[in-house]
Amino acid sequence: MNEQQRDLSSLTLLGNQKTTYNYSYDPSVLETFDNKHPYRDYFVKFNCPEFTSLCPITGQPDFATIYISYIPDVKMVESKSLKLYLFSFRNHGDFHEDCVNVIMNDLIKLMDPKYIEVWGKFTPRGGISIDPYCNYGRPGTKYEEMASYRLMNHDMYPEKVDNR
Repeated sequence: MNEQQRDLSSLTLLGNQKTTYNYSYDPSVLETFDNKHPYRDYFVKFNCPEFTSLCPITGQPDFATIYISYIPDVKMVESKSLKLYLFSFRNHGDFHEDCVNVIMNDLIKLMDPKYIEVWGKFTPRGGISIDPYCNYGRPGTKYEEMASYRLMNHDMYPEKVDNR
């Protein structure tokens, strides 16, 4: 078994034809693999247009596109495990703001990235949409400064919303 095969041998979901979908919040489904380029800064971006959670008060479903962008260090999140993790919010009751912060916190705990941001663009309910954004840069590094800058300048030029 070569080094790459050893690195990927810990992945249990990718290629698994007997995938089960957990309908309850489950961060334990997340898996990582080694970043082959930790010496280089680059973004990895995920767009998840089918995110669903539940309002913790009414129990009504909330729908969103979740955008996750991060600069990896040593570990990266495996995409199928991320899909299953996001699916596990299906019956999870939390406010929009909490969902994006929980997602970011779980990914920080999992990967310890240099930088990460999570943005939820929720479809309107009751005539209003909520689009929470959160980010994190590793403390004491340029990434902490980057997080501060991106947060202060976030959404200064909002895109035209024509899909809701």
